[in-house]
Amino acid sequence: MNIKLFLVISFLFFSNESEKKSIFWGKNGHRATGQIAEEYLTKRAKKRINKILKGQSLAFVSTFADEIKSDKQYNAYYSWHYINMDLDETYATAEKNPKGDLVTGINSCIAVLKNENSSVEELGFHLKMLVHLIGDLHQPMHIGRREDKGGNTVKVEWFGRDTNLHSVWDESLINDWGMSYLELANNAKDLSKKQVESIEKGSLTDWVDEVHGLTVEVYKSVVEGENLRYRYSYNHFGTVRAQLQKGGIRLAKVLNEIFD
Repeated sequence: MNIKLFLVISFLFFSNESEKKSIFWGKNGHRATGQIAEEYLTKRAKKRINKILKGQSLAFVSTFADEIKSDKQYNAYYSWHYINMDLDETYATAEKNPKGDLVTGINSCIAVLKNENSSVEELGFHLKMLVHLIGDLHQPMHIGRREDKGGNTVKVEWFGRDTNLHSVWDESLINDWGMSYLELANNAKDLSKKQVESIEKGSLTDWVDEVHGLTVEVYKSVVEGENLRYRYSYNHFGTVRAQLQKGGIRLAKVLNEIFD
């Protein structure tokens, strides 16, 4: 084979594989949250969910709400993925997005799932959305400042590569650890019944305000343009793991309340 042709084919192959890996790993946070939730579902809730999702797991459907963003017919749901809040605000005091936000999105899904008149299609759609949105709720930069779009315009580097603060928390911290979503879920901390009950406590807006406290700390953790490396991962990956686990436990709590 001509050496130039070989190099071109090799480049295309490894570029495609790298791209696939990036896409796959970027979804691991949501999948881990869904997988963790499965462990806390009651038998009755699990049976009803299995029927609605036609055997698909919570991990499998957890990325649905991001996948539909490319379809314009779902544009109305875009604002459901986040909340804009100043760092010194609570959800109660923050200016609300007239198009809706994470709280209104989650509550809308719950209402549809509790409605006995909802169609099979409506149940499936809103269950998939709910799984994703509770995952988003526990990522601190989904409750970020309006002026920088939840850290999306806060430019930083990750091991010398240009990125932004939101992406670091959405993907980079998880990707750098190099674990599958099953490994992340299976290596979640062992918690006592009392610890699980403590995580389950509170209302949806209580959870928002709790996570927003982490948001404040994340903004403080970087200087714009900073090159984030091993130390940043060391300092913050524990928080990521804790948030994935909390998201899974709270997702199961909400689903149990709906379906049990």
